[in-house]
Amino acid sequence: MANSVKEKVLRIVLARHGETEWNKINKFQGQSNVELNEKGIAQAEALALALKEEPLKAIYTSPIIRAIETAKIINRYHNVSIERREGLKEMNVGDFEGLQPKDLVNDHPKFFGKWFEDPASVRMPNGETLQEVQDRAWAVVKEIADTYNAGSILLCSHNFVNLMILSKILGLEINHFRRLRQSIGALNIIERIRGFYSLICINDTCHLKG
Repeated sequence: MANSVKEKVLRIVLARHGETEWNKINKFQGQSNVELNEKGIAQAEALALALKEEPLKAIYTSPIIRAIETAKIINRYHNVSIERREGLKEMNVGDFEGLQPKDLVNDHPKFFGKWFEDPASVRMPNGETLQEVQDRAWAVVKEIADTYNAGSILLCSHNFVNLMILSKILGLEINHFRRLRQSIGALNIIERIRGFYSLICINDTCHLKG
């Protein structure tokens, strides 16, 4: 006889915020409170439409303004609680906040080389390591798993945070995180069944294509 018991599935929708002016000019914005620009608002609205029929039970967001704005726009169709979590903040890039990649190449060539050769060993000057980002972000995922054993939950966060969560799920070493991508306004779908996490969808941007 076929097993008729329906599995309890926790569905985690992991989103990256919309565009800011710093994204547009390729500045490291880390934990700076840079608001969404016009395009970023449109991207958040596209995310909202893509998730309109998703039966969200709650939204967890980084406390940084660009993520909060994105979460609030998505929540227009759901009217659920929005929980802010420090663990979902973008990586603290320390002294590199507000700089551009060319600044690192020109002024910090040794650091830049190490960042690409062995990123897991690097601490941003007066900032964080990727391992620290992964540890605090994964703590939020575990909190959600402990709170909800089924249903859909949205996490609204940032590039490095999302990459570290996805790397953890895939068992990917931090040094290989660049095999993954997180486009601005992207969606990822994670499912947890019987304690095991599966990646159903990664870096989906179809909703941004008009």
